[in-house]
Amino acid sequence: MKKGKGMTMRDRGSVAPGLARWRGAFLIAFLVLLAARVAVAAQLAPFGDEAFYWQESRHPAWGYSDLPPLTAWMIRLGEVLAGHGVLGMRWPFLLLGSALPWLVVAFARRAFDARAGWQAGLLCLALPLAGTLGVMAVPDVPLTVASMLALYALLRAMQDDRLLDWLLLGVALAVCWLTHYRAVMPMLAGLLLFVLTPRGRVQWRRPGFWMALAVSLAGLVPLLIANWQQRGAGVAFQLVERNPWSFHADALVQPLEQAAACTPLLYGLLLWAAWRSWRRRGEGAPWDLIAIASLCFVVLYFVLGLFADDVRFRAHWPLPGYLPLLGALPVLLRPLWGRRWIRRTIIAAVGMAFFGHLCGLAYLGLAASPAGADALAGWKAFPARFVGWRESGAAARELLAAHPGALVADNFMLAAEIDFQLDGAVPVYALDSPLNTKHGRAPQLAVWQRDEAALRQAHAGAPMLLAVDETSLRIRERSDWLGSLCDRIAAAQALRRLDLFDGRKRIAFYEGRVPMAGQPAIAPAQCVIWREGAAAFR
Repeated sequence: MKKGKGMTMRDRGSVAPGLARWRGAFLIAFLVLLAARVAVAAQLAPFGDEAFYWQESRHPAWGYSDLPPLTAWMIRLGEVLAGHGVLGMRWPFLLLGSALPWLVVAFARRAFDARAGWQAGLLCLALPLAGTLGVMAVPDVPLTVASMLALYALLRAMQDDRLLDWLLLGVALAVCWLTHYRAVMPMLAGLLLFVLTPRGRVQWRRPGFWMALAVSLAGLVPLLIANWQQRGAGVAFQLVERNPWSFHADALVQPLEQAAACTPLLYGLLLWAAWRSWRRRGEGAPWDLIAIASLCFVVLYFVLGLFADDVRFRAHWPLPGYLPLLGALPVLLRPLWGRRWIRRTIIAAVGMAFFGHLCGLAYLGLAASPAGADALAGWKAFPARFVGWRESGAAARELLAAHPGALVADNFMLAAEIDFQLDGAVPVYALDSPLNTKHGRAPQLAVWQRDEAALRQAHAGAPMLLAVDETSLRIRERSDWLGSLCDRIAAAQALRRLDLFDGRKRIAFYEGRVPMAGQPAIAPAQCVIWREGAAAFR
């Protein structure tokens, strides 16, 4: 007697136990890794950008000079419901990041079958870039999840043409626009699909497609309002200021960066799956969707990287392009499983990926504790952006009680970290550091009146407590910057120095007064800030 698509009862009995094993393996891996991620997220100090997103959450707005508003909104929601702290601000991101493997499962089940779904979910848990998503409160969490949700909704909408699926697609794309300017990439991937493939061109005649487009564009409204209010600061930073727009050959190493981020064997398999999907795009669903969506992210980000931002971490950019390939990979490998060397390669690739994922979590776990950070002090990969903030916050609190005045940091990162540690108890100003401009935060500090101009206007001649992160700039920039601080505080006196982790993190505190207009310049050799900094690095 037949059941389903020509499958006998004996066939169904042989498939069910295998399916249960894959589902069980996924659930066990998911729960174990979730527990590890929660443990890390509850202990790891926020890094500078993350602390600045927290500051944005304390200033509700349509958008900010670096990002649209959703990241700040999520942090605000997290702390309103769970209180101030690292886990309080991160739990919405943990929850959303934990949904990503389930979305990959749903996509692969819909595109292929249930077994491919659970296998794809396991691969998502293994992929380090995807598996660690949500440990930190960063915009890539909602952006990646919303991009995958949009792909899943599009898969369903193109097959069934149901208005609910088109609506889900529009909402997911709107969330992308609310999260980051890189929302342009999923929009571009969809446009290429609708132009280059026969099945895509059919969608132009469907009302649901136009409804989805209208809903998605609603997510642009806050971004447009914020740029109008700030005279285009966000667009200027993302499109002009952060990008050289000239070819730089060092970016040709991007495939090596991706291989390290994904682990080499799994990265090779993903590229192979992209090539095979491209060759099968003429077969229609789901190969055309997988091929266009994945290669758009992988190829276009590689080309963009040759001319765009070459100083910031960008290994996570192509992640949404790998996710549909995780669904296709198990199906493409099934006919080859009987070959011993291929089977061993697959096992090695998955094992290496899980090992890389666990190493990443272990690294963050070490960075979360002073003892662990001490153990990493001698390594080139010292987690400088995650350490020293609790100590600097505690020192600032104690010194401010003994030396009341305006609290000032020498750059936006240190200001944000101290502000986070003090839970916004007092205003924290940031001097006009090159870091503020480099990361697009200078216009936002001016809007909040927390920049150097606002400090001098509100507190000229008043006492000030200055915190200086002597390790925030490159060695060749450090001396000039420390020398420039001599004119930004009057009558400076050293209070305390934090030399942490064998000198890998150095934060110094000084008391003095906010300079008055016309204050004479001070030579670096006569300035305690320059002398103390120079002596510390001898």
